[in-house]
Amino acid sequence: MIKSWAALAKAAEIESSSSPNNNKKKCQFPTFKFPNSPQLIPFHANSPSPASHSLRHSPSLLPPSPMDAVKGKIVPEENTRLIFTYGTLKRGFFNHKLMEELFSTRDASFVGEYTTVESFPLVVGPFGIPFLINLKGLGHRVSGELYAVSGRGLARLDELEGITTGHYERLPVEVVDCDGVVVATEVYFAHHGFGEAMWKKSGEVALREYTKEMRARYVKRADRPKDIKFIDQVWKFISSVN
Repeated sequence: MIKSWAALAKAAEIESSSSPNNNKKKCQFPTFKFPNSPQLIPFHANSPSPASHSLRHSPSLLPPSPMDAVKGKIVPEENTRLIFTYGTLKRGFFNHKLMEELFSTRDASFVGEYTTVESFPLVVGPFGIPFLINLKGLGHRVSGELYAVSGRGLARLDELEGITTGHYERLPVEVVDCDGVVVATEVYFAHHGFGEAMWKKSGEVALREYTKEMRARYVKRADRPKDIKFIDQVWKFISSVN
C-alpha cells in the first residue's frame, strides 16, 4: 500500500508539473505582497513562512473583507466568505457541478488559483476522496482554487462536506496567488477525529495537488455502499491491512 501510494503521489507530482494547460498559471516561487504596503517579501520553498514576518501581525495590511479581496466579483452581502478548494469542488472534477449551480444563483464566484502559504498533508482516502490534514508543516504547500460564496452558498458547501457529521471541519487558512498576494480564507480539513490516523494510513506520503489521475479513483456518493455510514467507512479504510 505504501509503495503504491508513493508511486501515485510521484505520478501526480509529475502530471502537475508537466501537463500542458494554457489557462493555468503556475507559481514556482511566489513573492508575498501585502495590501497597502510597497514592500515585497520574496518567498522560497525552504525559507521561513511569511506568516512569521512582523508584517503579518499588522491588521491594516490585510484585506479588511472578502469582498475587497475578490474585487466585487460577487453580489456583496455581509456574510460573503472565501473558501479554498483542493479536491472535487475544483473545475473539471465531480462536485464542481455544485459550484456551477451556485454560480447560476449568484451565490458563488470563482476568484482564482491559489496555493496554501503553509504546508499540509493532502491524501486520498476511501472512494478516492481527497482529505487535507490539519498538520501544519507536514506534506507540501497545496494547490487549489479560491471561491467567494454567499451565506446560502456556504450552507450548501457545509452540507456537502458533512461538517455536522464529523467528516470535515471548516477552518482558517492563508493562501497566496501567483502575484504574491496573501488572502485569509477557510478550507475544509479532514475532521480532527481521524485526520492524523488518515495521514499515518497514507504512509505519511502527501500530494501537492489533487489531479486528474486522482479523479479517476473517485467513487460518487450514489455508487457507495448504502449499509454503512461514511464515517464508519473512513475508519474501516484506516484500520484495513495494507
